[in-house]
Order: sequence, then structure tokens, then C-alpha cells
Amino acid sequence: MLDTFLEIASFRRCAIKRAAQPIDRREKSMIEDVVLDPPFNVTRASHVVLATKDLQRSKEFYCNVLGLIESDATADTLYLRGYEESCHHSLVLKKSDQATCERIGFRVLTDEDLDKAKRYFDRIGIRSDWVTVPYQGKTLHFSDPIGTAIELCASMTFVPRQMHNYSTYRGGSAQRLDHYQIAGDDVLKAYHFYNQLGFRPTEYVTDQNRMWGVWMQRKGNTHDLVFTNGFGPRLHHFAYTVRDAHDLIHLCDVAGSLGYAGAAERGPGRHGMGGGALFAYLRDPDGHRVELFNTHYQAIDLEPPIQWELHDPKRTDLWGMPAVAKWFFEASEFKNVQVKSPVIPTKPRTLEDVLAVKA
Repeated sequence: MLDTFLEIASFRRCAIKRAAQPIDRREKSMIEDVVLDPPFNVTRASHVVLATKDLQRSKEFYCNVLGLIESDATADTLYLRGYEESCHHSLVLKKSDQATCERIGFRVLTDEDLDKAKRYFDRIGIRSDWVTVPYQGKTLHFSDPIGTAIELCASMTFVPRQMHNYSTYRGGSAQRLDHYQIAGDDVLKAYHFYNQLGFRPTEYVTDQNRMWGVWMQRKGNTHDLVFTNGFGPRLHHFAYTVRDAHDLIHLCDVAGSLGYAGAAERGPGRHGMGGGALFAYLRDPDGHRVELFNTHYQAIDLEPPIQWELHDPKRTDLWGMPAVAKWFFEASEFKNVQVKSPVIPTKPRTLEDVLAVKA
């Protein structure tokens, strides 16, 4: 009993395995000390910038099916947000010949944190550049060690929250941007980098004692940023919250009634990881993937991350069939970023695998 107590108390160098299984020493080494005083203060996932071939078609999808609110628009750019959000935008759509992801964005607390970030990146040899972005304050661009294109800002133009204007709700009534999932060629390298920035792992996935995926957070729920093994870097999906399960059903009903039945790629279903959120995944007219989901558990206290095995069927779905292969293997490339092969040559269990066995 004393050994068990001591192991839990020293959570910074260990991880809890499901079903109280013993922890392999090699698995322990994956999880680093939690960084409680990072070089600058990232607060949350903030916004994503996507390129679209048909701006009007994308507007119809995101406003009428997902229910996002238009904050501003120009001839070639659309700024959208969720009902809960007081920031000017959480999704930026730019007209382009290529459907790519330009960047994902994080908020930091103050402009001083941006200055600290610039000094930190200069010190560790990562290029970063100051840029001017409409409706944002001081903004810093950089790419992480696996090539993910990132921008940081501390402020945006304020707009009124609309969550009480129920008469204007449409489609899935998306409330706020919550997180991103990135397909990355080297998940462990990405984890090491973001751990030093104060991102804390809440859950992670292993395959033969190798880190296949990691869920990391800054805002106090299960994740702001997820990395999973795959050809990358590519944006697998970005996710908005909804109020309850009914909004997910209504989302799918509205998608079908407006001619977007084929956009529904996965769900509604219930995840195993992340606390069992109910979810639905859709592909927008350009193929970018967006998730709407209803809840995550709180992860504010210092505690060990939960470990899952890649082939545990309850990892991605508590019930129902696994996702189709394209959900695992298709994703949006980042603009002008080379895609690299994954360091772990593994294949998750897909719906096609299950059907082949049953046949």
C-alpha cells in the first residue's frame, strides 16, 4: 500500500494505466516533469485559419449547419465565432485556389507574454516573426519542431456574446472553439516541445511502449491540443462545444435537410478518451474536418495522465463501430509545409477492418 501511495504521489514521473496495470519503466520515461513556470503563458486554443476554394459555400456550411456567427467579412475573407465567444473570431476563412490550413492560433495572457515568447524562440533557435492581423493585437508567427504553423496573440476586438439570443440559434448552435487535433510524424517530439511551454498531458496513447498520441491542455479541461501519429503535420480537426446532446442530433438533421448529408463523417457517438463526450464529425465543402461535442471533464488539479493502448476498442468509442479509415488517415495540409512519414508505422482499427472480419 505504501508503494502504491508513493507512486501516485510522484505523479510527475509516472502515468496511471487503465485497470490498475503496472507501469513499464520505458513508459514512465515518456512523461516528463510538469512545467509549472513556463517561459510564457499560453491560456487556450483560440482560432484557426483555413483556406477555402468557395467562400460562399463555406459560409453557408459554417453559418447554417454549424450555426456560427458572422463577425465581419471582406471580398476574400470571412470571420466567424461561436455564440459564447466575445473574441472577434475563432474561425477565419480565406478564399484561395488551394484548400489548406494556414495556421492554428493560441491566446496568451498579455502582450508581455508575446515578448517573452519571442525571446524564448530566439534562444532555442526557432524562427518567429511579428505580423499584423486584422482584428487582433500584437501577433507572433512560428512553427513548432514538427512543422505545425502557429500564431499567438493576446487580444482581439471584443464583440457581444450571443448565447442568450436563442431566437437566432441555427444548426448545431456551436458555442466556442475548444481544441485542435494534429496528425504528426513524431508525436514524442511534439510532446517534449509543448511540455516545456506548460501544456500538461491529461491522456496519452501507446503502441508497443511508444507514444502514439497525446492530449494536452492549458485551460483546465482535457485538451487544447492533441497530437496523433500519422503523415504530418496536418490538421486532423478542430472542435466546437455545443450545449447538449440534442444539438448534435439537430446538427445532423439540419445538415441532411440542407443537402449536406454527405458531410456527416462520424457519429453521433461517444468517445472513450476525453471523458466520454458525445460527438459528431463533419467535413466542410473543402474537406476540412470539424467536430462538435458536448463536454469534457475538468483537469485543473495536478494529477497523472491516463494511459490508453492504441488497440483498446473503448479508446475512441464506448459503443458502436470504429471510425471509417478516412477519419484516421485524411487531414488538411498546412500551407507550404512538407508532409513527412510517421516514425511509428502503426495502423488503428477501422470500420473496414471490422467489416472484413465479420464478412
